[in-house]
Order: sequence, then C-alpha cells, then structure tokens
Amino acid sequence: MAEEKKLKRKKIKATGEMNRLMTDYFLELDQAAKSGSKKIAWCTSVGPAELLLAMGFLVYYPENHGAMLGSARMAADLIPHANALGYSPDICSYLTSDIGSYVTGNTPLTKAFGIEKVPKPDVLVFNTNQCRDVKDWFAWYAKEFDAPLIGVHTPRNPSGLDDNITSSVAKQIEALVEPLEKISGNKFDMDKLKEKLALSRECTDLWKEVLDTAANKPSPLTFFDSTIQMGPAVVLRGNQQAVDYYKMLLEELNERVANKDSAVEGERFRLYWEGMPIWGRLRAHSELFASLQTCVLASTYCNSWIFGDFDPADPFNSMAKAYTELFIVRGDDVKEQYMKRMIETFKIDGVIYHDAKTCPNNSNSRYGMPQRLEKETGLPSLTINGDLNDMRLVSDEQTKTNIEAFVEQLEENK
Repeated sequence: MAEEKKLKRKKIKATGEMNRLMTDYFLELDQAAKSGSKKIAWCTSVGPAELLLAMGFLVYYPENHGAMLGSARMAADLIPHANALGYSPDICSYLTSDIGSYVTGNTPLTKAFGIEKVPKPDVLVFNTNQCRDVKDWFAWYAKEFDAPLIGVHTPRNPSGLDDNITSSVAKQIEALVEPLEKISGNKFDMDKLKEKLALSRECTDLWKEVLDTAANKPSPLTFFDSTIQMGPAVVLRGNQQAVDYYKMLLEELNERVANKDSAVEGERFRLYWEGMPIWGRLRAHSELFASLQTCVLASTYCNSWIFGDFDPADPFNSMAKAYTELFIVRGDDVKEQYMKRMIETFKIDGVIYHDAKTCPNNSNSRYGMPQRLEKETGLPSLTINGDLNDMRLVSDEQTKTNIEAFVEQLEENK
C-alpha cells in the first residue's frame, strides 16, 4: 500500500455554535437541579421526549453522558465499579461506565462545563425500543434516587408494523400522561405536545437533509463529523435552538457541495459504517481513513434520530410509529432492504460493520447479514471487533491493519 499521507482534517465552522448550545443545555440542567426551579426527567435517547417537554420537564439523556464518557476515554477505569455492583462486563458499556461514573463521582461534565454531577431526576422514562439494558440502567438510578420509573415496552424485531403494534405503543405513551401530570404538577396540554412534536419534526427533517448532503461526490462531511453534529438532534429536539442550528449547518454544507469541497481530501472510496461508533477512537479513525483518502460518510447510527413519521395532527400514534420503525427495532429483512437503499443512495464502495462487544442490539454482523448483503450487492465488507465505550476491547493495531487491507481490496476491485 502507498505510504499514508497526513491530511489536514477539515473542520465544520458551525461546530462552535453547537458547542455553545450544548453548554447552555447542560448548565440549565445543572442550575435547575441545584435550585429546584424546574422538574427534570431522564429519558432514553429515542424515547418520548416530546411528551416530557410538553409537560414542562427539562430532559436529560444518560446515553449522551455515556457517549461523553467514551469520547473522554474514561470508561475503562469506571466500568469495574459497576462490575463490583453485579453488572456484568458483557452488558452495555454505556450502562456500566455511567453507573461507574456516578458511584466514583467522576464525570466528563466537570472538565467540559464545570458541572460536578449529573442532575437528579424527578422521574425516569424509558423506551425498550433499543434494548432491555436501558430499563435496567434506569431502574438502578430509580432506586438510588428514590424516583419513579415509568416507560414503554416496544416489541422488537418485527418485519412489518401493523396497527396492533403501533396502537399498543401509542396507548403506552398516552398512559404516561397521568403519572407525569402528578410528578410535574402541570396539566397535560395537547397544543403544547403538538408544538413540541412540530419542532421535533422540523429538526429531524433538517437533520436528514444534513446527512443526505453526503450523497454528493465528494462528500462534504464524514460519519465521524456526523456523530458530533447529531448532538442537538439528540438532546435539543423539540426546541427551536436545534432547528436554527441545523439550518446554519445545512447552509455551510450546501456551500461545500457547491464548491466541491471534500471532507476527505482526494476522496477515492466511499464507505458505509454499520453499528455504534467507537467513541474513544473517533479522532484516530477519522485521521486513519482520511490518510487513506477514504471517506466513511453514511451510517444507520446517525440516522437513528430521523423521525419522519412525527405528525402534530396525530401526536400519540405518530410518535409510536416513528419510535418503533427505527432500524434498531426491526427484523433483519427490513434492515437489509434499508441498507441496500443506503448503499445505492450514497454510492457506497464497501461496508464497515462494527461488532461492539457489549452492544449486541446495535451489532448487525452476527447473523449472516454481511454475507447476505455482499452476495446481493457485490460490495465487499469488513467487520471490526471493538466496543462503543470499553477501549480494553479494542485492538488498535489489528483495526488499523484490517482497514488498510480492506482499502487495498477496494483498490484491486477498482
């Protein structure tokens, strides 16, 4: 293989504004927790956040904190503290690193924002559309804080979404209203829910437009960029700030497209990333692929915050449908059709599967999918063994060698 070139990473200018928004978000939570000025709800990242916002809660997302622990490379030191409490090293390393962070009093919020600890919840609200771990995770904190735990149990791995499934989920979301009224002290207002849902829908539509700019050749952004830029879609959807931010970001990316300004200098190959990011290696992997003039530009993970079925005219049913048709919830037949569409749309040359040791629900390389898709599309794939947070499970040298060999294979195919 040709000698690696050290290529300069092209920064997205709008990121400074995103950092300001995220700082304001966390500081507001911290102030509310200290003063008791507003009730705080913890919510799973693809849970019914719009309902919580409409009920007057500030919303905190522990999975976002888990990603911060991974990015800060703190997780490996914290996970053993959760293991000591009986949580297996094999379960979600978001869960174990986050609980380890709490019991040791170490959080990346301190270095980033001067915040000493995560905000105390008045209620914890989960949706099992991702996995059972989120419920177990929230249940530990419910006991620790003596706070109510409520949630939605979503059927997993359906091929089709019939009315029985969506109506069941919709009724479960609607059933949250009564306990949330008691906890918040606020009466449910349908107009407020419609308003929040409309803002979330606008945010999600703009986020999709942002991600879709990568379909251009060359791509104006990478998967690694998107994992950072999705922050507002995760924690600020339902708020005007997220809408305004993605309008700004989209304008910058469209300008890049018009100028044919590539996120990866000399883009030769275009790859799809299936699975969770390896949070503690975002920068290293971004630089490695850039040095190989290879752009990892699309993923199912970043698309997890596209909720195109949100409809303010039918809040509960549309929320149920949007939160249940996510890639992670569906059966392999639906996932494979989705990936084939993505491969075609983004003009993909090859697929990277991340088999995350502690995240089987977001690892899709274990039941023959790579082999089936390779046979149907003719595109080569590579499976990387690693983890979202636990860097003890990541072999940097092996990963680097395998990626370099994979790009050599792409060169030979070309």
